[in-house]
Amino acid sequence: MVEVEKLNKLGDMLIDQSVPMKARYRALFTLKNLGGKDAILNISKGFKDPSALLKHECAYCLGQMQDESAIDSLIEVLQNTSEDPMVRHEAGEALGAIGLNTENVVNVLTEFSKDLRPEVAETCQLALARLEWLEKKKQGLGENLSDNPYYSVDPAPPDVNRDVKFLREKLLNEDESMFERYRAMFQLRNDGRDEAILALCDGLKCKSALFRHEIAYVLGQIQSPLSIDALRVNLEDATENHMVRHECAEALGSLATDECVKILNNYLNDKEVVVKESCEVALDITDYEKSGDFQYANGLLAV
Repeated sequence: MVEVEKLNKLGDMLIDQSVPMKARYRALFTLKNLGGKDAILNISKGFKDPSALLKHECAYCLGQMQDESAIDSLIEVLQNTSEDPMVRHEAGEALGAIGLNTENVVNVLTEFSKDLRPEVAETCQLALARLEWLEKKKQGLGENLSDNPYYSVDPAPPDVNRDVKFLREKLLNEDESMFERYRAMFQLRNDGRDEAILALCDGLKCKSALFRHEIAYVLGQIQSPLSIDALRVNLEDATENHMVRHECAEALGSLATDECVKILNNYLNDKEVVVKESCEVALDITDYEKSGDFQYANGLLAV
């Protein structure tokens, strides 16, 4: 059992604005890896921080932990319409990731599935679709899915169709439901062949900012040099949604090539704070990828 004092110390580091963002990120992921109610309480402190990037990542971690004790904090964030949509989106996605089809969760997701911000509305619609799919799975109506080599809790299960051409068409079909397009996305990710990666790169040109951000996220998981140019284009576009640019930056950081480092260094002083902070974190992710550490947060486990 991890001492509460250690968790609280990490929580203090998480919300200390004098600490570099990259160190606060490592504190956050250490708390996530340690888990438990006290870790969740310390992560939830991050929602009071001014950084949208940090708050969004706190919500992501709470979703990945799949602990129902985080639900109330996430609902509070989603309901706060003055909060950055990037943060509210992640809170909605986290509620879907936890996967509990309770009345309070369904009600709040249903309410904000009609939110004025499309990235929030689309996220809540996706979360509801995931909860519905999970219910069917419990009833023995689940499908034979491919394994997720990345062990992440995804907002949609992979498509059962394994044909890359079919999946690409489904991915890029703007008339298809977002849930089904996400399913195609995650199957293409699980496939991982060059043609699947190139199909995902084409998704960075789609209309929905939420969709483009998720494409960048899965390209970061895959870590293929084939995606560098596509990610660079969206990061360099100052008119792109900051949520998408942030995810492109972190994806480039996970690729950890000299070319990616050069690209990221160009945006360390970006006018968008979220992008600036993301590039700082991305360069730290690059250091981690090159270090050979078993876990991103290893350096803080002895705190």
